Amino acid sequence: MNHFVLDASVAASWFFEDEGGDYAASVLEDLNESEALVPTLWPLEIANVLIMAERRGRCSEAEAARFIELLENLPITIDENTAHRATHATYQLAREYGLTAYDAAYLELAMRLGAPLATMDRQLAESARKAGVRVYR
Repeated sequence: MNHFVLDASVAASWFFEDEGGDYAASVLEDLNESEALVPTLWPLEIANVLIMAERRGRCSEAEAARFIELLENLPITIDENTAHRATHATYQLAREYGLTAYDAAYLELAMRLGAPLATMDRQLAESARKAGVRVYR
């Protein structure tokens, strides 16, 4: 089975139809035959996106709950080693590429696993390319 690292920016765009576009749709479709890998912070990022959307009136609690159920039924695996790498490899990547530690966690995971990175974040995508990581599609 193919695998790739899934940035929260892509998953969040599945929820907001006006933000997704063809790239996000193709990544979601690819999960029919691939597995997505995410750092341990991913569920917190998704939860934060949803709670902020609720607070801003962009969705209801029920809509957020349905989206969470959708995500839980997708082949998304949480990497349990993210925290162990945070203060060394991830920290260094954040410094080297001018990323947040959160974004650097996705880059670190993609580098460690030799997997492409699916992201809609331009700075993260550019950093991935500079680091020799293939950006998904």
